[in-house]
Amino acid sequence: MLSDIEISRATQLKPIAEIAQKLGITPDDIIPYGKYKAKVPLTYLDEERIRTSNLILVTAVTPTKAGVGKTVTSVALSLGLNHIGKKAAVALREPSLGPCFGMKGGAAGGGYSQVLPMEEINLHFTGDFHAITCANNMISALLDNYQYQNRNTGNALERIVWRRVLDVNDRSLRNMVTGLGGSANGIPTEAGFDITPASEIMALLCLSEGLHDLRQRIERIVLGYTFDKKPFTVKDLGVAEAITVLLKDAIMPNLVQTTEHTTAFVHGGPFANIAHGCNSVLATKMALSTCDYVVTESGFGSDLGAEKFLDIKCRLTGLRPKATVIVVTSGALKLHGGVSDKDITQPNFEALKDGLPNLQRHIQNMKNFGQSVIVSFNRFGYDTDEEVNYLKEWCENEGVAFAINLGFAKGGEGAAELAQKVVGMIENNPSKEINFTYNLGDSIQTKIEKIAQKIYRAGEVIFNGSAFTKLKQYEKMGWGNLPVCIAKTQYSFSDDAKRINAPEGFTFNIRDLVINAGAGFIVAIAGEIMRMPGLPPDPQANRIKLVNGEIEGLS
Repeated sequence: MLSDIEISRATQLKPIAEIAQKLGITPDDIIPYGKYKAKVPLTYLDEERIRTSNLILVTAVTPTKAGVGKTVTSVALSLGLNHIGKKAAVALREPSLGPCFGMKGGAAGGGYSQVLPMEEINLHFTGDFHAITCANNMISALLDNYQYQNRNTGNALERIVWRRVLDVNDRSLRNMVTGLGGSANGIPTEAGFDITPASEIMALLCLSEGLHDLRQRIERIVLGYTFDKKPFTVKDLGVAEAITVLLKDAIMPNLVQTTEHTTAFVHGGPFANIAHGCNSVLATKMALSTCDYVVTESGFGSDLGAEKFLDIKCRLTGLRPKATVIVVTSGALKLHGGVSDKDITQPNFEALKDGLPNLQRHIQNMKNFGQSVIVSFNRFGYDTDEEVNYLKEWCENEGVAFAINLGFAKGGEGAAELAQKVVGMIENNPSKEINFTYNLGDSIQTKIEKIAQKIYRAGEVIFNGSAFTKLKQYEKMGWGNLPVCIAKTQYSFSDDAKRINAPEGFTFNIRDLVINAGAGFIVAIAGEIMRMPGLPPDPQANRIKLVNGEIEGLS
């Protein structure tokens, strides 16, 4: 079979103006970035159609290190819907250069279910990540300049909490000192970098509903604290308009196409293990404004991405999915059944059965939210009929629909069964109103405890000294009514990546809190999760090459 990149290159792309025209978007209105990708103006948002279109959420079981094919499934389902005669689009996050050159390689789907042009989407795309990085670090530069210019006055800040970002996995930048080399080079200060997907600029851009909303969110960003313990914001710094200017193009959704020339909006890229893990609200709404069915994904397993999609994105915007697809592979189930990562492609019926409590918990969590659930099985050549048939029967006994997704190998045709089941679910048994995990009126501590205990099945939740102090501080400063975004490992329901399957009653450790007042939520950092990843022993960058003018190694 052809590789992802070979399939991508073999696909004769259509001009992006032609893709736009099929959506009712005038070609003269789009802002093209080359022949095959473009920005879409926000004037094409249609609130009436947004309310009547069908939104479908794709999430997953707790993944392996290689994932479970959630993006492939999302693209495939959109292809399958079009294949059965529906007008459908997929709305996805943009890939980060960190994982592309680190652990995973490309992140634009795979096989015959990809968004294209794959190399450009995986690399610099339309420059959104660079604009977000620039905006974030422009704030840092202006803030450092403010400190320098006010160093001998009463206006200087006692403490700065704003960090720089870079879209590269670089553990050496997590903690550092800036301003060395004498007074002309600034004030020596402890500082550090996060990865760009963890930037609050990324989060607030993805939750903004327009330029005015974006500017107001930027104004609310907390940069530090004065000597009288008051928060100091971008509004206080006086540069919100300047930062908005840097993001005026980045806020517009990106229009591209799939391997079957159907619609894809790819925009924004917060990680779900360290941020809220959803593509932009504007991309989702633009897709809903132009299509009857929209498939969107949330990062990692449902305990991370789907919880945040529902408790944060949907709560703040009024979006409501009418069905939720949970992606599963035999390899993931075997991993949770106790098989080592290197052996999960081998037949092991007992291990697959032993890993089912993980899938069962993800199903139950989505049902508790009020979601109607379809399990989508990504079948590989090593899967046995015995394993697949058992899983199908198990799902039927659990009262959830089951479909085999062959979209990787067959595109829309291979996902037709899944598409039919999703449409049937929406028409006959759509999801109910969202039953949120917590109330906004709950205390910050109660919100965190409810997520940990209801979603993860933790026992005691422990806040270390710094986190507990910030709990009280944030409540006092009026941020107690904000949603909570928990940053934790993606490989376990717990805060320990080694606790596989479906652990219960464990201690959940919160080591820090970070206020994202502009984005509109509080980040609770659990366990050892890092907001600036490191590189593995053998990074994917070792395999990315330019051969005869063509890129190799992105998939």
